[in-house]
Amino acid sequence: MLGGYGNFGARIARALSADPAIELLIGGRDAARAEALTARLAHGARGLHIDAGRSDLAKQLRAQRVGLVVHAAGPFQGLDYAVARAAAAANAHYIDLADGRRFVCDFSAALDTPFRAADRSAISGASTVPALSSAVVDALCVGWPEIRSIDICIAPAQTAPRGEATLAAVLSYCGAPLRVWLDGRWQLRHGWAQPQRVFFARLRPRLGALCDIPDLELFPALYAGVQTVMFRAALEVGIAQRGMATLAGLRRIGLLRRPQALARHLNASARWLDGLGSSLGGMVVRVQGLDARGLEASRAWHIAADNDRGPEIPCMAAILLARRLARGESLPTGAHPCTGLLSLGDFEPEFARWGMLTDVLEEGGGDGTRPT
Repeated sequence: MLGGYGNFGARIARALSADPAIELLIGGRDAARAEALTARLAHGARGLHIDAGRSDLAKQLRAQRVGLVVHAAGPFQGLDYAVARAAAAANAHYIDLADGRRFVCDFSAALDTPFRAADRSAISGASTVPALSSAVVDALCVGWPEIRSIDICIAPAQTAPRGEATLAAVLSYCGAPLRVWLDGRWQLRHGWAQPQRVFFARLRPRLGALCDIPDLELFPALYAGVQTVMFRAALEVGIAQRGMATLAGLRRIGLLRRPQALARHLNASARWLDGLGSSLGGMVVRVQGLDARGLEASRAWHIAADNDRGPEIPCMAAILLARRLARGESLPTGAHPCTGLLSLGDFEPEFARWGMLTDVLEEGGGDGTRPT
């Protein structure tokens, strides 16, 4: 595991170390942090000093006889494919937690050939998007002849752990023009601008705004005939969401060219708002179309995660796929985005493990959003 002592990586490491079929190596530039984590893990997990940026990464992987590289050293916006290429050269499988749109959407074209030559699997986006989001859409629309719209919103808890690098990645497209599939054609909208009120089964309504994620580009091709695909993020504290919209507006008029430069200050000040929020987060996926009877349908899947357990969700797909490989099961050879590999049923034991609650609601044609 690269990035195995980070916010998400450590969660995955704890889960995989409990599997006796897995010999776990936690790799990173800080060997002391890697070893400190492995000292608390089971089944002889070991820390390893390894620099993902070195040109001899493949050699290091071969020396350790690595069979699978789990890449959790994000954020992935702006990263190249050096780690994945090294995994292929070392004849190892590869799984990452990327949610960067270009990283995931260009992954297959860039890496399918070397992984097929190595007879290995490479999976990108084994995270909330597109792994879980696509599994939810598939479950909601079983037997549907037509899907017209897909609308997704994540709602992190205010007190959930957060990192400066992740915030910088999010701010990088705040106010930037993004291509979105709306009404059957590509249109430009701006990241984090024009927040709309989103409704959840077990959370209070929140303001949600457009985020740049792989689903916006993958889903129009994956679900033939879909006319609209939207993805929003809804911060718990309204002033924070409106603050992001303000930054988006400043960028659009040229007064703020690099919002990501504010990441350190905004991340540090976010804790001042914790008293206005809670440890409850969640997600909703809404679909509209024609159901198996040919009738108009609008259905939504909701999940609520309390006690700051929301960050477990982005880790689940990578854990499930790694366990599958450890059991000797196969994944598709070559390089693929993480769609169609896991069902919603695969995730449900993990939801139960963390006390997360899910609901599926028939919504009678509403899209669950209202303009602010």
